[in-house]
Amino acid sequence: MSKMTISDKTLSPLRPMSAKAVERAARQDPDAQPLTGIDLRRMKRTPQAKIIRRALELTQEEFALRYHIPIGTLRDWEQGRAAPDQPTQAYLILIARDPDHVDRMLNRARSER
Repeated sequence: MSKMTISDKTLSPLRPMSAKAVERAARQDPDAQPLTGIDLRRMKRTPQAKIIRRALELTQEEFALRYHIPIGTLRDWEQGRAAPDQPTQAYLILIARDPDHVDRMLNRARSER
């Protein structure tokens, strides 16, 4: 075991910044400017499978079976090992917006076979 030495020098106490000072400092950083309304409209959010699945209160197995997604693929998305391609992102958007309708369409197609 080695002894740990502690410096005799005392650090000066931190001076907390006010909320205004924090805001001012952040706005002075050219690489950290807040998003504008135009930026927000331009950006498109893709729903994440895990968030959709949890909102529907489904297990991974139930979600995968209901929406015809291979369980391994779903797990890869949820654990960040892979990302859905563009057509799959569109499919996730449909599931997020109207999960019951997507489920009915898939089940009707399955029962008609």
